[in-house]
Amino acid sequence: MRSRRPLARTRYYSTMSALAVLFLFPLLWSGWSSFDGGIGNYTEMAGFGEGLGTYLTNSVLVSAMTVAGTLATSALGGYAFARFDFPGKNLLFLTTLAILMVPYATILIPLYVLLGYIGLQNSLVGLSLVFVMFQLPFALFMMRNAFEALPRELEEAALVDGCGTFRAFALILLRAVRPALITVGLFAFLASWNDFFAPLILLNDGASFTLPVAVVSMTQRTFGAIDYGMLQAGVMVMAVPCLILFIVLQRHYVRGFMSGALRG
Repeated sequence: MRSRRPLARTRYYSTMSALAVLFLFPLLWSGWSSFDGGIGNYTEMAGFGEGLGTYLTNSVLVSAMTVAGTLATSALGGYAFARFDFPGKNLLFLTTLAILMVPYATILIPLYVLLGYIGLQNSLVGLSLVFVMFQLPFALFMMRNAFEALPRELEEAALVDGCGTFRAFALILLRAVRPALITVGLFAFLASWNDFFAPLILLNDGASFTLPVAVVSMTQRTFGAIDYGMLQAGVMVMAVPCLILFIVLQRHYVRGFMSGALRG
């Protein structure tokens, strides 16, 4: 029995190492390709169009608004679905989850028209609201299950100590579901940071483009040729923040899934 444990451990580490190489190789290859011939690809990319700083700023703003909107909406909604009973509760929750069944690309044009009616066409705020809408089903599901996994005695003890419902929610329960919040926020960031199709449809001003749209635009050359060096440089600029965030938050990210966030 003891002899099998080292063998099983060897197989485990061998499999994990092979998967790590498999997933890391494209990123390492992109990094090497982006520096092929020096830093010229990065300097050329930095001066393209409105400038790399503009596109980075747009992406950061959109991602920040998406994360904030998703966290606020899903936390309040998840708490309400987990703790309160009201007419149509289950129907409303299922209706929210039904957004997942709507093909993403098919409603971008109607959303573009709708944003025009409310004055948010070609707007980073409008784009962020669209991202929040598409993140809401998954985020709400995660947060509802995270709050349901908490013992009610935790909230009742806070109420006995004089906290109101909202104060108990803000000061105690949110801290208890922090891994789920981080998981939802990380998913919202990755979705808004890397998305290409929605900004392409909903934004029509070059100064408002996010980084993915700008990278695709800056790689185009005469007769359809592609500047692969600049393309890889753009890929690295987009990938590095995601990689850093995942490394820093991976412990909370895993706990978000393991501590009841996918319960039910």
